Amino acid sequence: MKKEYVLGIGAANIDINGRSNQPIILHDSNPGFMSISAGGVTRNVLENLARIGYPCKIITAIGDDNNGKFIKKYSTEAGIDFSYALTVKNKNSSSYLCILNESGDMYISLSDMHIINNITVDYLKKVEEVILNAKIITIDPCLSEEVLDFICKKHSKDKEIFCDPVSSAYAKRIKKYLPYIHTIKPNELELAVLTDYPTHTKQEKIKACKILIEKGVKRVFVSLGKEGCLYYDNLGNCLTKSFNEVEMINASGAGDSFMAGVIYSYVNDFDIEKTLDFALAAGIVAISTTHTINPEMGLNKIEEIILKERGKK
Repeated sequence: MKKEYVLGIGAANIDINGRSNQPIILHDSNPGFMSISAGGVTRNVLENLARIGYPCKIITAIGDDNNGKFIKKYSTEAGIDFSYALTVKNKNSSSYLCILNESGDMYISLSDMHIINNITVDYLKKVEEVILNAKIITIDPCLSEEVLDFICKKHSKDKEIFCDPVSSAYAKRIKKYLPYIHTIKPNELELAVLTDYPTHTKQEKIKACKILIEKGVKRVFVSLGKEGCLYYDNLGNCLTKSFNEVEMINASGAGDSFMAGVIYSYVNDFDIEKTLDFALAAGIVAISTTHTINPEMGLNKIEEIILKERGKK
């Protein structure tokens, strides 16, 4: 019997995070803290998923530089099967620079994802068996349109495809693939870009979710930051949920861990109430550390947060 796994197709890179000690002053040197870790939206989602306890594999591209070696070694040790990752000679691995303000919220970020263009349709055909045998597929929009075409149009018929739009810029790229996406997790800005509809009020957000459903998406999880999540699906279910606010050390990994929680819930057939609890708790685990991914991420930690939220200690 073949073992089930989630397949991620997308970015794996080096994350450089900096957090200012005080309100950021532009055009000046700001004292703060720096950290370097393995990152990339797809890779991050899978690491969280692996730490929670579900098998996962990745198709990505890394360079043959020290960063690439670190990404592969760290990710493998965390539980991600890196057998299908492409190593590109004489190229730098992807990198992501994130500057956080004194509260731990993103102030600005930059990304260099050029190496992912080495993941081509021809390469995917070479490793197609790992795609065909996956339980579900999670993607991020840094992939080329040719590759997104191939994944969505060929594999969405028999595989549920999950997607985090990542940014408003990438949301523009993913718009035409909405009919092939089963579950999507935009924030308010990305939701507006995906639907060409304002998302200022709750009713506007719900209307925007309906637009996504009309385009073929089955489930929408709208990230609302401190206000939690708005959920809407093709059955007309609509639910908003949030957890009590906790001290935030680093917000940069919250979305990836939330998505991992959504995927874990789906492959384990959780109902939507339990899914939202699980995903929100996973997000809280993420923001409680300086790292993009909390080394303590796991089922016990998530369940502990859920019980605390319910007032059971």
